[in-house]
Amino acid sequence: MKRGFWVALGLGAGATGAIIASRWTRKQAQRAAPQTLAREAKGGLMDLSKLVSESIQEGKRAMDEREAELRRDAGLGEASSSEARPPAGAA
Repeated sequence: MKRGFWVALGLGAGATGAIIASRWTRKQAQRAAPQTLAREAKGGLMDLSKLVSESIQEGKRAMDEREAELRRDAGLGEASSSEARPPAGAA
């Protein structure tokens, strides 16, 4: 009776471990699939390009503000090269 119990317990534990291991392996294989990696890479590149674009716009805005400040301090008036260039958010 004792042997039968331990054999059944061992078989149950082994089967459970095999099922869990196969599910984990399948999940890891799906995570490493080329489609998944490409989708994640595309999302990362889109985020990076948005960040770079926003940084460039902020830099242009700060440059225009600084130019206007320097022109005011120098007494050169309001005519500046920024009139020829559209505002940073207009593009």
